Amino acid sequence: MIGEHNYLVRVTWDGNRGTGTSGYRDYDRDLTVRIDGKPDVLGSSDRPFRGNATRWNPEDHLLTALSECHLLSYLHAAVTAGVVVTDYVDEARGTMREDGRGGGAFTDVLLSPVVTVADASMVEAARAAHVEANRMCFIANSVNFPVRHEAKILVAETR
Repeated sequence: MIGEHNYLVRVTWDGNRGTGTSGYRDYDRDLTVRIDGKPDVLGSSDRPFRGNATRWNPEDHLLTALSECHLLSYLHAAVTAGVVVTDYVDEARGTMREDGRGGGAFTDVLLSPVVTVADASMVEAARAAHVEANRMCFIANSVNFPVRHEAKILVAETR
């Protein structure tokens, strides 16, 4: 199915301490992300940028979106290839570099999924499904830096 999909999110700044942005150190970077029908997400900037380390930051969200998109695309690619996945855990890492002018950009993301499949005969197809998942992932296709994956494939223990 080819189509256009639209998304709506409401982000509200919660960091006014009473004087707004009267000075760089006079406000918090706290915010709330709301999407109808879903739990609120408490956000902030990253700690080095005067943010609240107990809240999600935009960099966390970007890395999470890439990892989650690959996982969901991978499950689809796996089932299409006849691979039975019984477990999947990813420890994703991203690198962001500041440009010295107040901005910056992500330069690289590495996804490191550990995938468990039901049978040893599925290992090669399970490995190939990562290439297909990378091709299908909407989020990976939307960024201008490499999203690499180094997957480890395990076989479930037979009983």
